[in-house]
Amino acid sequence: MTLDPSRPVLVTGGGGFLGSAIVEMLRGRGQAVRSLTRRRYAKLEALGVEQVLGDIAEAEVVDRAVEGCDAVFHVAAKAGLWGPVEEYRRTNVVGTENVIAACRRFGVRKLIHTSSPSVVFHGTDLEGADESAPYPDHYEAAYPETKAIAERLVLKADDGALATVVLRPHLIWGPGDNNILPRIYARARANRLFRIGSRNPLIDLTYIDNAAAAQLLAADKLDVGSPIAGKVYFIAQGQPVPLWDMVDRFLEIAHLPPVRRTVPRGLAIALGRVLELAYRTLHLPGEPRMTRFLAHELSTAHWYNLDAARRDLGYAPHVGIEEGLRRLAASLAEPSSAP
Repeated sequence: MTLDPSRPVLVTGGGGFLGSAIVEMLRGRGQAVRSLTRRRYAKLEALGVEQVLGDIAEAEVVDRAVEGCDAVFHVAAKAGLWGPVEEYRRTNVVGTENVIAACRRFGVRKLIHTSSPSVVFHGTDLEGADESAPYPDHYEAAYPETKAIAERLVLKADDGALATVVLRPHLIWGPGDNNILPRIYARARANRLFRIGSRNPLIDLTYIDNAAAAQLLAADKLDVGSPIAGKVYFIAQGQPVPLWDMVDRFLEIAHLPPVRRTVPRGLAIALGRVLELAYRTLHLPGEPRMTRFLAHELSTAHWYNLDAARRDLGYAPHVGIEEGLRRLAASLAEPSSAP
């Protein structure tokens, strides 16, 4: 059952990278949209989106945003590699609990939740992994740990009144990226970008339009008792590429030199452990230049079997890597888009 265009759907984090792409696609097909964010966004105003401002960890704010909605795309999250665990828990866990409770309180029938493949990352290669991959026994970062908790809450919430589905898009990139590409460019400019280990492992990425399109496909397929209800799906490009080759392509587009220096994997992991301890003990500001999670992520393969998403959602990435790079280059060439 497709969405009712006459009733608003809520996109939490509608001003963010993925959230705004979902909003644009929804508005493009005439859907009434509401967004929950901490601040007002001019781009959402221009799209005719109703904006509810506030903290997703506050139940009354979430209630105000959810009331009257036909469906909820829960995209808002605290991402990153470092920071107080409680901050991640507040947004990613408490925020998700509030969304689920509000959906029940106001009779929302569809909840599409954005998770992350990092919830099943064990620090070793994931090659062609499918949705049966288990959660690890422990996590090296607060982001995947709290996203795993949130994911399980959403899956458990699926019942005869509320249909839920979880999508795990991997490494979303493209014009407007405010996470992956800015970090790469900042490290490159500071001469702090190193290859980790001697391998050039295969990884999956997801171009932003493909990630957003998957959300709408899921929303249209989702209903109480539907085949996708209560399930989780990997979303990616379906075109694994060597990690450091892709990083070099991103750098080339930004007119930056390729990565040439290498740090042994064992040294990077040890350095991450030492820096994490120092930052915690001394309460240092900012984030460590290396963490154990980052060292493992940059030295292992992580690409996924998309058969379930193709079969159940009808997902097919319509923007390939080369086209995505062309669009990214065009966006970076605009005067207001310096990388």
